[in-house]
Amino acid sequence: MTGTADDVRAALSERADPTDAANLARFFQTGPGGYGVGDVFVGVRVPAVRAVAKTYADLPLPEVRALLDDREHEHRLAALVIAVEAFKRTLRPRTADPERRAALHALYLDALRAGRVDNWDLVDVSAEWLVGEHLRTSGAGAGLVEELLADPDLWRRRAGIMASFADTKAGDPGPALAAATAVLDDRRDLVQKAAGWMLREVGKRVDRQVLVDFLLAHASRMGRTALSYATEHLDADLRARLRAL
Repeated sequence: MTGTADDVRAALSERADPTDAANLARFFQTGPGGYGVGDVFVGVRVPAVRAVAKTYADLPLPEVRALLDDREHEHRLAALVIAVEAFKRTLRPRTADPERRAALHALYLDALRAGRVDNWDLVDVSAEWLVGEHLRTSGAGAGLVEELLADPDLWRRRAGIMASFADTKAGDPGPALAAATAVLDDRRDLVQKAAGWMLREVGKRVDRQVLVDFLLAHASRMGRTALSYATEHLDADLRARLRAL
């Protein structure tokens, strides 16, 4: 279905629950001092958001952008799911569309830079595809990722880290290792978790020894959270050795 942004808003409103809204607001730390301060939830759980996004899979890009400008978290999440699924379709041989792929990437960057992709779930559902996979398949280079990793904004920096997932899945550990190196001294919890997670994926999906070599070289500078995530699937003796560094 094509539809409009208002159709998506109405469908989400039908599924909203005030109790879930309160619970989600607490979970995503929207109170004073929290990483999600100011975020607004209407109370739609992720499976329901995805169901709505699937119904409006062909939502025109201006309507997707309109949802990304909403203050409601679930509206923006639905918009990102729609954009990611549309992006994936442009990668398939029968529906390949480089121009649309580039348009989705540009739309996403505008939203990211405008502060509309402003919580970890929004970043994690989108950056791998709309940044990482776009750069990997278009050959656009790593300059954008380097820019994101150097950005002090928490969400843009996390997007730079999460973008590396596309390369890791394709068998290239370089971007994940570069991202982890770039944020070694950033002790913010959501940066630490993302960096450690992406390092762990290098060990799982590409080469365990590449991960171990990186950790032997950098563990002494890494934060405890990142190191814990990165070593999660290593054997106990090696974990203890690395954490002792």
